[in-house]
Amino acid sequence: MSTRFNPFKADGHWQKIWEETGVFTAPPASDPRPKAYVLEMFPYPSGRIHMGHVRNYTMGDVLARYKGMTGHAVLHPMGWDSFGMPAENAAMEKKVHPGDWTRSNIEAMKKQLKRLGLAIDWTRELSTCEPEYYGQEQALFLDMYKAGLVYRKESTVNWDPVDMTVLANEQVIDGRGWRSGALVEKKKLNQWFLKITDFADELLEGLETLDQWPEKVRLMQENWIGKSQGLNLTFNLVGGDDGIDVFTTRPDTLFGASFVAIAAEHPLAQALAENAPRLQDFIADCKKGGTTAAEIETAEKKGFNTGLSVEHPLDPSWHLPVYVANFVLMDYGTGAVFGCPAHDQRDLDFARKYDLPVRRVVAEGDNEDLEFEGDVAYTGPGRIVNSHWLNGMTVDDGKAAVIAKAQHEGWGEGQTQYRLRDWGVSRQRYWGTPIPIIHCDFCGVLPVPRSQLPVKLPEDVTFDVPGNPLDRHPTWKNVLCPNCKEPARRETDTLDTFADSSWYFIRFASQPDDKPFDREEAEAWLPVGQYIGGIEHAILHLLYARFWTRALERIGKIGITEPFAALFTQGMVTHETYKSPEGAWLSPEDVRIAGEVVTTLDGAPVTRGRIEKMSKSKKNVVDPDPMFDQYGADAVRWFMLSDSPPERDLEWSESGIEGTWRFVNRIWRLFDTIEDATGEDKAIDKLLHKAIAGIAVDIEALTFNKAVAKVHELVNAIEKAPPSASRTTAIRTLARLIAPMLPHLAEEGWAHVGGAGLVFTQPWPDHDPVLLVDDEVTIAVQVNGKLRDTLTVAKDMDKDALQALALSSDKIIRTLDGATPKKVIVVPGRLVNIVA
Repeated sequence: MSTRFNPFKADGHWQKIWEETGVFTAPPASDPRPKAYVLEMFPYPSGRIHMGHVRNYTMGDVLARYKGMTGHAVLHPMGWDSFGMPAENAAMEKKVHPGDWTRSNIEAMKKQLKRLGLAIDWTRELSTCEPEYYGQEQALFLDMYKAGLVYRKESTVNWDPVDMTVLANEQVIDGRGWRSGALVEKKKLNQWFLKITDFADELLEGLETLDQWPEKVRLMQENWIGKSQGLNLTFNLVGGDDGIDVFTTRPDTLFGASFVAIAAEHPLAQALAENAPRLQDFIADCKKGGTTAAEIETAEKKGFNTGLSVEHPLDPSWHLPVYVANFVLMDYGTGAVFGCPAHDQRDLDFARKYDLPVRRVVAEGDNEDLEFEGDVAYTGPGRIVNSHWLNGMTVDDGKAAVIAKAQHEGWGEGQTQYRLRDWGVSRQRYWGTPIPIIHCDFCGVLPVPRSQLPVKLPEDVTFDVPGNPLDRHPTWKNVLCPNCKEPARRETDTLDTFADSSWYFIRFASQPDDKPFDREEAEAWLPVGQYIGGIEHAILHLLYARFWTRALERIGKIGITEPFAALFTQGMVTHETYKSPEGAWLSPEDVRIAGEVVTTLDGAPVTRGRIEKMSKSKKNVVDPDPMFDQYGADAVRWFMLSDSPPERDLEWSESGIEGTWRFVNRIWRLFDTIEDATGEDKAIDKLLHKAIAGIAVDIEALTFNKAVAKVHELVNAIEKAPPSASRTTAIRTLARLIAPMLPHLAEEGWAHVGGAGLVFTQPWPDHDPVLLVDDEVTIAVQVNGKLRDTLTVAKDMDKDALQALALSSDKIIRTLDGATPKKVIVVPGRLVNIVA
C-alpha cells in the first residue's frame, strides 16, 4: 500500500462503482423506512461551478450519506434552474441559441459536480427549461387560474430598460435591476398576477411553525409581509368637496402633522399635471426611482408643492400643504401619507429640506419640548405630549383613542394593511415558461386547452433587436381561439423564473408523465427534511415557494402547507482580492505571493484588497477543477467542512487546502497500520465511542466543523496508541465515521481493511453509553499559579491522594528544586496549586 493516498485513482474508481450499482437512487415512496429528503437549492447553469457551490453541496451530501447509514430512505436529487435572462444575454453577445448555451453549461457543470462525489440520485434530474417540466408548470398555472388565484390587470411596474422586462419589487436593488444593473423605470403594463396577498395571514402564522428555520429569515419574511394595524382617514381639501384618503399606522401622531404627500401616480397628481408642465417633469423624474423600502429610505426625498391644502381632521381650521413626493408608493395603502416629521425619519428628511414645521408629540424621556431639534427622528415608545386630549397616553392607547374617535365621528376607519403585494409574474422575454393563455377579440381571455399543453417555445427566434422575440415571431403567437375558432393570439409574456423554483422540490419527489406530480407519492417525501441555501433567497425564493405550496394545498393538489421543515443558510466562500497597477482586477492565478505580491506575468506590484465573496466581476474566484486535479475531491470537501462554522463565511486559502490534503494522507496511513493485535486500550475505546456519538450529533446539527474536530482528535489518539485490539477496531470504525465527509478515502480504506461491500451501505456504528461517561479526569498541577504538569486520575480521588500524587511528579520535583511548599491548595476534579 502506498503511503500517499491516490485520489486520481480512487475518485474515479468509486464514482464509477456508485453509478453502476445505483446506490444513491432513491427507493420508491412506499419504502417503509423513515424518509430523509435532503435538498440544496438547485443551481443556475451559468457554465462553471464555484467554491460556493462546492460548500453548499458538500454540506447536503454529508447529511444525505449519514442519513443513508442510519437506516433512512434517502431522497437527494439535483436539477437546474435553467430559465432566465443570462441565457438571452449570451444569445445576443455570442450569437448562440439560449437553449444550446444552457444545455452546454448543464453538461459542463454536471461533470464538475460528479467529480465532487456527491450522493445524488441523478435519475430524478430535471431542468426547468425543458417542456417536460415547464409543461407541468403550465398545468399548475391553469389550476390556479381556474381557482381564481391568477388575474390580469394594468399596473405600474418596475421596467428594466436594458433587459426590457418587468421586475418584481424584490428584484430591484438600490434602484437597479438585479441582473442588468440598469436604473429601473416605472411603466404601466397589463400584467399577470398571483394572489399571494390572499395568503398573507397564513404565511405569517406559518412562520411560527418553522422552528427549524433561522430566526433572521423568519423575521425578514415577517417584515416583508408587513402586517400593520392603522387608520384609514380622509383629509378634506380646503375649498373643495373632495378629500385625500390616507392610511397611517401612527394615528397617535396626528397632532404632529405638517404636510400631506401623494404618490406621483395618484389620481389627484395626474389630474393636476395635465396643465402643469413642471409637475409633469417631476412625475417623470419620480418614475426613475426604486420602489423597495430600502431604496426609498436611502434615496433623496423630493417633493412638488401642489399649492393645495387640506383640513386637519382633528381641527378643520388647521391647514396642511399637499405635496407630490417621490417616496410615496401608489400600491401601498392609499397612495397618500400624512407627514409627522418628529417621529418618522423619512418625513423628517423631507420637512428639513422644505422647511416645514417639526412638532414633538411623543416624549423622549423627559423631553416634552414642542419644537423638535436634530436630524434623527424619535421613533421609540413614550407618552403622548403636545396633543390636547391625547396628552399623557401611551402610544398604543393614543392609537386606539384616535381610531375610536375617527370611527365615531365618521372621518376614518380602523384597518389592517400589508406591505406584501400580489406577485407580478409577467416577464417580457423569450427564455421562460410561456403563460398558457389565449387572447381572442370575441371571446376574451381564455386558458389554453389542457390537451394542447405544453405550449412550447419556438426554436427559430432572433435576438438582433431588444425586446421579447415572442412578440415579433411571425407565426408562433397566431392561433385559433379554442372557443369560437376565429384567429386569436397567444400570450407572449413568460413567467417569472421564480415560479419555476417555487415547486421543483415537489417534482423531485414525484415525476409522472401525465401530471405535475402524484399527490400520495409526493406527500410520502414532503416536506423537505433539510433545505440548504444562501440567505439571499430569504424573501424571493423561500417566500414564493411557501406561497405556491399553500396555493396547491388550497386547491386540493397536495396535503402540506410548508415546503421545507428545516432550513440552513450557509456562509459564503471568500477570497482576497487583487488589483494590477492599472487598477484592473486580477485572479488568484495571475498573482504570486513571495514576500511581496506581484503579477505572474511581469512581476509588477499588486495591490491586495479586501477579503470578499468570490465573484466573477472581481476575479477572486477559485475554479474547483484544478483543486480536484491537485488534491482530489475529499481534500476539497474536508476544507469546506473544517475551518469555519458552516453558517459563517469561509476564506479559501492555499495553505488551508494543503493542510487538509496532509490530513487525508494521515488517515490513509492509519489504514495501512492495522494489524491483528490483542489487548484492550480503554482510552482509545472511550474516545472512539465518544467520537461515534459526537460526530452523529454534529452531522445532525450541521455543525460540521465540530465533527471534523472530533475526527482530528480520534486520529491523533490512534496515531499515538500502541497496537491493541482496541486500536484495530478504532481504525476499522474510522472508515465508517469519515464516510459521509471523505467518501472516496472511506471506501478505499474500508476495502483495504477487509470490509465487506461498500462502506456507504454499512450501518452507522453503535456507541456504548457506558463509555461516554468519564470515570477519569485531567488535573492541572500548578506551581505558584503557573501550569507545570497535568495528571490523569480517578474522578473520585480524594484530596490527600491528589496532593501526594502531585508532589511526587517528576516535573514538579524539578520545578521545586528542593524548595519546601508553603501551602498546597487542592480542588478535587480540577487542580492542585503548590505555593512555594
